[in-house]
Amino acid sequence: MKFAHVINPVNAPEGSELSVIQPITFESIKRAHQFCNGKPVVELYTVSFPEDHVIIPAYFEKLPDLQRSVLDIAPFKSIRKYPLLLDVLKSLYHGSEAEYLVFTNMDITLMPHFYVAVEELLSEGHDALVINRRGISGKYKSVEQLPLMYSEFGKPHPGFDCFVFKRELLHKLILEDICVGVPFSEVSLIHNFIAFAENLKLVDDLHLTFHIGAEVMPPINPEYYAHNRREYEAKIYPYIKPLLDIHKFPYASLPLYKRLIKWALNPSFRTQQVVEMEGKSFWRRLKFKIDGLRFEVMEKLR
Repeated sequence: MKFAHVINPVNAPEGSELSVIQPITFESIKRAHQFCNGKPVVELYTVSFPEDHVIIPAYFEKLPDLQRSVLDIAPFKSIRKYPLLLDVLKSLYHGSEAEYLVFTNMDITLMPHFYVAVEELLSEGHDALVINRRGISGKYKSVEQLPLMYSEFGKPHPGFDCFVFKRELLHKLILEDICVGVPFSEVSLIHNFIAFAENLKLVDDLHLTFHIGAEVMPPINPEYYAHNRREYEAKIYPYIKPLLDIHKFPYASLPLYKRLIKWALNPSFRTQQVVEMEGKSFWRRLKFKIDGLRFEVMEKLR
């Protein structure tokens, strides 16, 4: 298999949380690339704005600079130059011919065996993977501490921030003007995968990625959150809703009470939506059983 992995680095202010985490992310990707030793083949890419080049290590290939941001889409009081998710993924698609595309957030750190494990998972026939991270202690501040980070098992996290998918899927995804780095970007991707992937797998029980700090919902900028939410609810969800099958949702194989709890607690799923879908699924199953009984009775009365 051949993977093309893209990240979106930012020249964050010195002393900021991202300025501490990004070098660790870079190094973890480099070590995971070295660990697989060409099996699978992995290409490492970044896509960013020109002002971000200064922090990008030489072992990443730079894709052409992004030509627009969410600031070109709508007016905002606070200026945040967030890229558009579709622009990032399209840049990777056109920059590589790899069979599988990988996108991870900039605060997601890879375990050394990440790519090797992903290849094994995909060999089971999946065309898309969503890999949940684990949250570890927030005490780590430097690349030199990576061995200790690897050693900390951490705690499971319900959100989605690591995506692997067949390149052909990109043509089907409906992402509109969703921007990177803001909630509802992951909501949009997971629901698109549920709608369009043939064999999606949620990986929430393996130690493949982690995040420094175990918070579930970090502080958000309300302006950009509102933008992403409007994009999803008005421009994306209405079109993919008919394609969403409750049986393809993560946790769907669990007992009813467990999956409802999982869906209710996961910030990427709306309780009303999944309950409504569960109800429709229940009535379809009930109608199928009633029709079966009706035909049995008719057969006996012949």
